[in-house]
Amino acid sequence: MVGFQRRGSGILRLLLSLLFAKWEAGSGQLHYSVPEEAKHGTFVGRIAQDLGLELAELVPRLFRVATKDRGDLLEVNLQNGILFVNSRIDREELCGRSAECSIHLEVIVDRPLQVFHVEVEVKDINDNPPVFSVREQRLLIFESKQPDSRFPLEGASDADIEENAVLTYRLSQNEYFSLELPTNSKHTKRLSLILKKKALDREEIQEHSLLLTATDGGKPELTGTVQLLITVLDVNDNAPEFGQLIYKVRVSENTFNGTLVIKLNATDPDDGTNGDIVYSFRRPVSPPVVYAFNINPSSGEIRTKGELDFEVKKFYELFVEAVDKGSIPMTGHCTLLVEVLDINDNAPEVTITSLSLPVREDTQPSAVIALISVSDRDSGVNGQVTCSLKPEVPFKLVSTFKNYYSLVLDGALDRETISDYKVVVTARDGGSPSLWATASVSVEVADVNDNAPAFAQPEYTVFVKENNAPGSHIFTVSARDVDAQENALVSYSLVERRVGERALSSYVSVHAESGKVYALQPLDHEELELLQFQVSARDAGVPPLGSNVTLQVFVLDENDNAPALLGPAVGGAVSELVSRSVGAGHVVAKVRAVDADSGYNAWLSYELQPAAGGARSPFRVGLYTGEISTTRALDEADAPRQRLLVLVKDHGEPALMATATVLVSLVDSGQTPKASSRALVNAADPEVALVNVNVYLIIAICAVSSLLVLTLLLYTALRCSAAPPGSMCGPGKPMLVCSSAVGSWSYSQQRRQRVCSGEVPPKTDLMAFSPSLPQASSEEICHGEGQVEYLKEVSLYFK
Repeated sequence: MVGFQRRGSGILRLLLSLLFAKWEAGSGQLHYSVPEEAKHGTFVGRIAQDLGLELAELVPRLFRVATKDRGDLLEVNLQNGILFVNSRIDREELCGRSAECSIHLEVIVDRPLQVFHVEVEVKDINDNPPVFSVREQRLLIFESKQPDSRFPLEGASDADIEENAVLTYRLSQNEYFSLELPTNSKHTKRLSLILKKKALDREEIQEHSLLLTATDGGKPELTGTVQLLITVLDVNDNAPEFGQLIYKVRVSENTFNGTLVIKLNATDPDDGTNGDIVYSFRRPVSPPVVYAFNINPSSGEIRTKGELDFEVKKFYELFVEAVDKGSIPMTGHCTLLVEVLDINDNAPEVTITSLSLPVREDTQPSAVIALISVSDRDSGVNGQVTCSLKPEVPFKLVSTFKNYYSLVLDGALDRETISDYKVVVTARDGGSPSLWATASVSVEVADVNDNAPAFAQPEYTVFVKENNAPGSHIFTVSARDVDAQENALVSYSLVERRVGERALSSYVSVHAESGKVYALQPLDHEELELLQFQVSARDAGVPPLGSNVTLQVFVLDENDNAPALLGPAVGGAVSELVSRSVGAGHVVAKVRAVDADSGYNAWLSYELQPAAGGARSPFRVGLYTGEISTTRALDEADAPRQRLLVLVKDHGEPALMATATVLVSLVDSGQTPKASSRALVNAADPEVALVNVNVYLIIAICAVSSLLVLTLLLYTALRCSAAPPGSMCGPGKPMLVCSSAVGSWSYSQQRRQRVCSGEVPPKTDLMAFSPSLPQASSEEICHGEGQVEYLKEVSLYFK
């Protein structure tokens, strides 16, 4: 380094000539160059501008530089985008004596993720002088040596490369010796001392001291020196000689310990002990040679001693000498060049970096997931690496640069189908047999709100008894969302609408979290038979998704309405005048009643309470017609005033009832009942009574029934148009027919009523038949005085 300092001005000029770094676009990378030993802050290149990046986006896009080498040598100023020298760069420390020396940088920016490869070539400067391994070399030379005899010298070494490492030698002025300079062979530094024409004379000069100077080819030149101490020996006149000066052999790496490399043979024409030869490595022996080889002193066999590794050292230079056993030993020299051959003994290495995890399930194909780099320490085809993935994953590898790959998305992702992928990257070299290595990464798929809550079925039917308690739980709806986290949190709400004059929310409510549906007030079957509404299920995603389900709540009837009397019987007794001359079966009066309930609860029956004292009454009442008629001909023994108590009951559980009082006055046949008695008119002419009493009621009921029939037909047609084949819908739907001791009745979802002598209940699900009639398929109509004829079914649909 002393010589370097003396030539500081020359180095400065060299630095100035190399200061401006260049870059070029080749093979997909930037290329710069910088001289070694450049000062801190030395400009290398405008890396941001050369990569096409704006200065303002360096910080937001997380501009960063990564390198497998020492990461503090180069740095980027994020304010101006300039790549500069951050710390001392020593090319010899970084790359040794390699002809090429580069610092490989990976420039990574996010949003979107991009990677750029930058190569900075480190230029050599002449900062290392030639160095000899020892300060002085001692040589023993017999005085009998002939002119032009050669004596090997240990040359100098220079840590620099190319011109800076090209050495020239000069020897201090003397009369006896000159130098034979090394050849251009790159495998040896053979330097020899040559004896001139003038013979050595030990008696004149016993020891010669010479200065050997080595000068490199750099600008400025640097030098190194070694002292040569030559001792002139007497007597010995023949030294051992090898067949050739340089031997070359090739050995495969990982050769077994003790494998023979070469057997050297040297000859000595002397006799006796002067001709006995001992082989050895010439001192000093380099540590790699000591570790890898040994030599048999007697036979000259050189064998492997340690493990040879091509990746550690590719070439060995062994200096061998043969020494005889004379009283003054003489030495012969040769050089052995051992080239180590590569075998495929190193598996590839896989490194996964810059993971962008987790991956949203709506990520578009070709998005970069990770960066992958591979390497193989072998050379040639043994170091050529190819990468592959398992075929069943929706990813692929895209080569971005030599031994660099991007893991990109190759298909659509669905977290609900597969939420996590284990991606296995296999790197395989081109050796025979090939070696491989694997690296795995777990790719988690992040959820997006792409699934709406779903109910098990689009419609539910609920049956609730009327008069329920306020706030009672009537049903629970449940929707499932296959998304995750907040995207799967489901809340429920009513789809508000009007029910008549009131809002739906005044009837029912739904719990937002549990989906429980509550009735907020007692339901009345007579007011509302069917409550149809929708419940909405909505998740908590952004934007939220939802779906609806329809609930049909049927309010079941309970027997909560007693029969109500119609006509004159309401609020008092009915008076009737009957002639004593009438015969058995004469209709005296008719009790009319209705029940607001439906079904069995609205099916009415009439009973005549027994007379006081147990006397048998000459009257009876029709069980289902309410007609009061005589059971026999009247006579003088019958009381002139008869008080009849008619009990009207429904068939509910428990049964509810009402009573009607009919006062019957018996008159002689010569007396004519007054026309003022409306009961007599009704009894004498039932048809006129029917017209007079019920004409308005029948008109109103027929009008309402007609509207209801049209509405139900339209509703049935709409429902059946969407009904699946085989559904129980339409005019062909069967009707349930039952019978009991009091008669036969039929029930269906449609409302069927009977019109009999003006008896038209407002609500019922029953059609009654007389107990004495057969259960035929024909349907009936009643008229006149309760006589029944088989004609056809009359069904009234009303609400």
